[in-house]
Amino acid sequence: MDRNLALEFVRVTEAAALASARWVGRGEEKTADAAAVDAMRKAFDVIRMDGTVVIGEGERDEAPMLYIGEKVGHKTEDAPALDIALDPLEGTTICATGGPGSISVIAVAEQGKFLHAPDTYMDKIACGPAARGKIDIDKSATENIKAVAQALNKPVSEVTVVILNRPRHEALIAEARKTGARINLIGDGDVSAAVAAAWEDSGIDLLLGIGGAPEGVISAAAMQCLGGDFQGRLKFRNEEEKARAKRMGLSDPDKKFTIDELASGSVMFIATGVTDGSLLKGVRFLGNGIAKTHSIVMRSATGTIRTIEAQHDLERKPKH
Repeated sequence: MDRNLALEFVRVTEAAALASARWVGRGEEKTADAAAVDAMRKAFDVIRMDGTVVIGEGERDEAPMLYIGEKVGHKTEDAPALDIALDPLEGTTICATGGPGSISVIAVAEQGKFLHAPDTYMDKIACGPAARGKIDIDKSATENIKAVAQALNKPVSEVTVVILNRPRHEALIAEARKTGARINLIGDGDVSAAVAAAWEDSGIDLLLGIGGAPEGVISAAAMQCLGGDFQGRLKFRNEEEKARAKRMGLSDPDKKFTIDELASGSVMFIATGVTDGSLLKGVRFLGNGIAKTHSIVMRSATGTIRTIEAQHDLERKPKH
């Protein structure tokens, strides 16, 4: 996969972040998300690729744009065939309330290298490079926390675990606290949280709990770039979701997916901050039609991680 594409894709997440950032704190979740989707879809049109959305806004009958199976990009005879996993606005509620950590994110792989995950839940565990191979979703939270503490050569009391603050996690949170570990409860945004588990300066050591399955695939792509580890198991809410998964080729509903089964080969991960978070600064509107963005661009082939701060003249910006 051409490394220059990584810098093309950052323009896509920048466009979505700039569009949705205008709605930060205004209580309009759907409007902010629609703005991000529209901007991202238009930005894809100028990239030379034969792209297919495999993780997107939902099924074709649920989403007018960026639906699963939609073709994106400017296709030419020599355009690379790529699979795209995306979330134009991860943390719609965060954006609407002006909270921390909302981002625009995409992951890119060669064709067939992403799990085609249905829009359901996924039980997840993620850690950084030092604990790679030491975690196991089949083991208890206590066992995994102790394993990460040992891998990091620090006491359990210094391990920080990030968990979505949901009623379904009451028992998990109680068990994690009983170990003596530090617990960071978040309201939304488990892609950012998974990336933080492998980001040295984030203060997060481990992600546990159930979130969205599509976000799990995107998180696995990020972990491939960062050298971290990720495992997941689908959690269906009803029989219809289980049937849809079987139609997508997932024959074992209880399968434990490793990081390589979720995202493999040469992958890229690109994200731009919408609101300030532990990884990225949010969009800043400076007046006089000028805005600043903060993005991260990662490639698994080389392990290269770039952070990009860009200044945009919104009056001169092309309308795709």
